[in-house]
Amino acid sequence: MAPMRIIIDTDPGQDDAVAILLALASPEQLTVEAITTVGGNTGIANTTRNAAAILELAGRADIPLYQGCDDPLVRAPIRGEHVHGESGLDGAELPSPKKQAEAQHAVDFLIEKLRAEPAGSLTLVTLGPMTNLATALRRAPDIASRIARVVSMIGACFEGGNITPNAEFNAYVDPDAAAIVFEAGIPMVVLPLDVTHQVLTTPSRLARLRGIGTKAADCVAGMLGFSGRFDLAKYGWDGAPLHDPCTVVWLLRSDLFTGREVNVAVETQSPLCVGETVVDYWRVTGRPANALYMRHVDAEGFFALLEERLARLP
Repeated sequence: MAPMRIIIDTDPGQDDAVAILLALASPEQLTVEAITTVGGNTGIANTTRNAAAILELAGRADIPLYQGCDDPLVRAPIRGEHVHGESGLDGAELPSPKKQAEAQHAVDFLIEKLRAEPAGSLTLVTLGPMTNLATALRRAPDIASRIARVVSMIGACFEGGNITPNAEFNAYVDPDAAAIVFEAGIPMVVLPLDVTHQVLTTPSRLARLRGIGTKAADCVAGMLGFSGRFDLAKYGWDGAPLHDPCTVVWLLRSDLFTGREVNVAVETQSPLCVGETVVDYWRVTGRPANALYMRHVDAEGFFALLEERLARLP
């Protein structure tokens, strides 16, 4: 079977970096056609530079990189430097990358690429706010039917929120964009906090990553050790959640996850609950399902796969 062709839309972020590296380490299953960046965990200049550094770390500077939207559709930007550090990738010694973003804007690239390729041939993996995809859908509604699926780390139901009591960060930063994407009729797979909070970077798991002995694995362990300090203090667990790589692990090993088809709506009006993903998990509203919503994951299988793939990188 030919590898699945994917575009990764991202706001690196340490966990974004791990997701990208995991995808790049799995060429027999995934072909990364491009990376597009968005403002989120930090501003667009940092997220683009960070994406370039990750590509160079993996020896894949050949993959095109497109810089996208810095600010949400209609709201003031919200950043995550309190978690990820000023650079967005604090915790690892990464050189300043030589790679530059392409001249074309990420939104224009998405529209052009999706129109040029056979319908259903490209999967979009979103690791940050959905501003780029929503902007593309507003400008070119026809591309919705050309996307094979959107696989996203976004939202929560049973776990509440991680930036407000109700909202997960990616949904909260640009809820208007998330609402557009969920309402677009595109097949969607959602990896929410309900799953990512089961995948914890415990000290023993971080030690196994360090034990791989490659530069990429050492960088991953360092980055996760830095970003994890915030969640360790917040939750008091024996490890910090590893969010964004759940998307790529689902693409590689969907059998590690269980979930169900549900309706997901995004709250954009209530000041108290803005950014909440309203998940009809028990199907009480009668609204049609618009997402495959993951609820459980085999964490040991997840980390075994992560270790095996990171060992492939330089």
